[in-house]
Amino acid sequence: MSKNLTKHNFLVSRNQREKVSGHPGKVIWFTGLSASGKSTIANALDLELNKRGLRTYILDGDNVRMGLNKDLGFSPESRKENIRRISEVAKLFADSGTIVMTAFISPYKKDRESAREVIDSDYVEVFVNTPVEECINRDPKGLYKKAIAGEIKGFTGIDAPYEEPLNPEINLENLSIEKSVEILINYLKQQCIIK
Repeated sequence: MSKNLTKHNFLVSRNQREKVSGHPGKVIWFTGLSASGKSTIANALDLELNKRGLRTYILDGDNVRMGLNKDLGFSPESRKENIRRISEVAKLFADSGTIVMTAFISPYKKDRESAREVIDSDYVEVFVNTPVEECINRDPKGLYKKAIAGEIKGFTGIDAPYEEPLNPEINLENLSIEKSVEILINYLKQQCIIK
């Protein structure tokens, strides 16, 4: 990092932004295998929070890789950089008074720990705990089929590891979308993030 950088302080504080939002900024970090339901649950939660008039946004793995992170591949180094970048972006969203949901496989424990360090107390880890067999059966993009056939190398859950979270704030173990959203809403209420 350049030594010629200076952090700029803004005239509008985070507290002022959150007052306008009517709620604190938070990062709800969905992690799990491909086809586990991360994006689907994040979208359903986003819709429910939007109906309640809350300021939200989703940072989805595929969408971010089509723009901000289109220069990254899927090597362990690229995956690490992908998570590093999105951690910084998610932190900015939280600082703006937004409840941001991130839907990334984020397979490595160390990278999720780094995200937690960057985002700090705003980080809420949600493990979408769907067995790989169920993910293979769903396979909406046909990626597991290609990985099993050897057409995709380094695919998480097939020939690349997924390190399960040991202590996520929320463990959604193969639940319906509706039940998952209910659990998430109850958690956000209990933590006084939403009313």
